[in-house]
Amino acid sequence: MKFTSIFFSLAGISLIQAAAVEKRTGSALTQAVAQSRLEAAGISSSSTGDCTDKTVKTCTSYDGLLSGTVAGAITLKGACACTLIITGGTETGHASGTYSHANGYKLDIGKNTALNSYVTGTFTQIADRGDGYPQWKAASGNIYCDEGSHWDITYY
Repeated sequence: MKFTSIFFSLAGISLIQAAAVEKRTGSALTQAVAQSRLEAAGISSSSTGDCTDKTVKTCTSYDGLLSGTVAGAITLKGACACTLIITGGTETGHASGTYSHANGYKLDIGKNTALNSYVTGTFTQIADRGDGYPQWKAASGNIYCDEGSHWDITYY
């Protein structure tokens, strides 16, 4: 009896933790839905290929972007009151991993003076990423990595 109670208690904790992750990251969106939400918030995109095809690395695609990632970008736009231009989404060509562009957790956003000042002045600088790029962490847990020409942002 005791074993059964412990097992069910642990199973319940796992379900709660899984629900918490789902709530934070949300669900995968189509290109049209993500684009509509971002544009309604005044966030635009840019790509060297002038396209949105997920399979072409010169495009900027939102296909499969998580709703929590879109919400995070919209929150950033409101908080910094600055221009946000997304230069990288779920298109091919980015590093792989669980919290990757392809899996909908990351966006590349072009740098500008107002955004740079907001990120570096509001968030906590943490250890450089393995490749040497500096990083800042928001209270939400999101990571902002300065990759030189843009911010590589991971929304958790």
